[in-house]
Amino acid sequence: MENSGEEPAVEGGFDGAKATELVAELRRTFASGRTRGFEWRAAQLKAIVRMIEEKETEITAALYEDLSKPGMESYLHEVSMAKAACTFALKELKRWMKPEKVPSSITTFPSTAEIAPEPLGVVLVISAWNYPFLLSIDPVIGAIAAGNAVVLKPSEIAPSTSALFAKLLPDYIDNSCIKVVEGEVPETTALLEQKWDKIFYTGNGKVGRIVMAAAAKHLTPVALELGGKCPVLVDSNVDLKVASKRIVVGKWGCNNGQACIAPDYILTTKSFASKLVDSLKETLDKFYGKDPMESADLSRIVNSNHFNRLAKLLNDEKVSGTVVYGGQQDEKRLKIAPTLLLDVPHDSLMMKEEIFGPLLPILTVSLLEIRMHHLLTFLVSNKSSITCFFLQFDKVEECFDFIYSKDKPLAAYLFTKDKKLKEKFVRTVSAGGMLINDTILHLANPHLPFGGVGESGIGAYHGKFSFDTFSHKKAILSRSFGGEARARYPPYTPQKQKILRGLINGSFIALLLALLGWPRD
Repeated sequence: MENSGEEPAVEGGFDGAKATELVAELRRTFASGRTRGFEWRAAQLKAIVRMIEEKETEITAALYEDLSKPGMESYLHEVSMAKAACTFALKELKRWMKPEKVPSSITTFPSTAEIAPEPLGVVLVISAWNYPFLLSIDPVIGAIAAGNAVVLKPSEIAPSTSALFAKLLPDYIDNSCIKVVEGEVPETTALLEQKWDKIFYTGNGKVGRIVMAAAAKHLTPVALELGGKCPVLVDSNVDLKVASKRIVVGKWGCNNGQACIAPDYILTTKSFASKLVDSLKETLDKFYGKDPMESADLSRIVNSNHFNRLAKLLNDEKVSGTVVYGGQQDEKRLKIAPTLLLDVPHDSLMMKEEIFGPLLPILTVSLLEIRMHHLLTFLVSNKSSITCFFLQFDKVEECFDFIYSKDKPLAAYLFTKDKKLKEKFVRTVSAGGMLINDTILHLANPHLPFGGVGESGIGAYHGKFSFDTFSHKKAILSRSFGGEARARYPPYTPQKQKILRGLINGSFIALLLALLGWPRD
């Protein structure tokens, strides 16, 4: 649906009063029922598909301005995935909207029961900067498919893409129901002060807590798509050449490591580590050349703040001497080369927070070391002199305890040919999602939920999970005026109590007596 002449996307000077007015306007529109019908939802989704097709060049240009993102990467990871999400929703929307018939129970016989999805109302989507097009439009697609009015707040850290949304969306969608608000912290704060029917936030845990605290004031449900330190376990029995390519493209082929599901660190056996490092080096040289700082296939670091953050991790004295590949930095061009580090101490800065950049530590740690961690931490806190050391292991499953010592990640990866190890990994490692013998591809399957657990997030989306995230599942029980059971009404005589107990326990005889009107008193 083309814009029907309503005002354009909300622009500068946005404050609390304007936020209140905006939400009130959207509530009036939603209350009119405009967004509830299939036709409206389908029209918006088709318009978004048309926008993606017609404006691909502008979208790709904005992504390059914000991140120097390679054109092919922009298409693969943002443009094509956004279009696929839209077309998938269009294909399945009628089925998703249909009430789901569910069994009735003996205690409500005769009756029919169903679960009807209904839109939550007016929702807020706060997007992230690392995939600024996809992570903005994908949740909006889900919110529209579910029949909601939506406010999109793109990330100010990706200003070109944010401006593009403010410019393009009103030309394609129904701007009386879908708004774009640009801005920084004051504008986001003004939005968070409002009462929403759901807030969907993609970003880091620190801001996630702020969002959740603001939502709690209004008992607003939230979906938080956060991140975490995504581990990669590499067994020694793998096809090393294939595994290396899949690890490299999952790390540096995803926005140069600036992705929430990019491999954050590798765990492997001490005896296998050198072979893995050599294979990763060879693959990096093949993909990005001997001078990766000049490669056109690597994104830059988004801004100076993030460059300095990554430089601080790399320059930490605890990781001095652990760099085995890369490490070059160019602050002026905001570039850091793909970097491999071997045997990084687990108490280094790099292992205490999500890296979110082109640094990939490889650890060979032991179960004993993990159990000594609390003792070492205590001694360090008491300013004792300690030399950090590593005890090695030869079985990759001994890495599981190291993963347990960290917050639950958004994704966990395992490379192995061992079926029993795979089963143990799936059974015992908690993560938002996991992938065996590859990285990142699980998010491309629209039939799988994408979301975190614990510190890595709350809620999930993609495909029908997006529709469900922005829907309320309304329980509906229908009965006729027949089938009266006198036993359910006071006074509760001993005979009535006996029949009621029988009904609750599923007794067919009690049901029959109740339907026949027993007892008579």
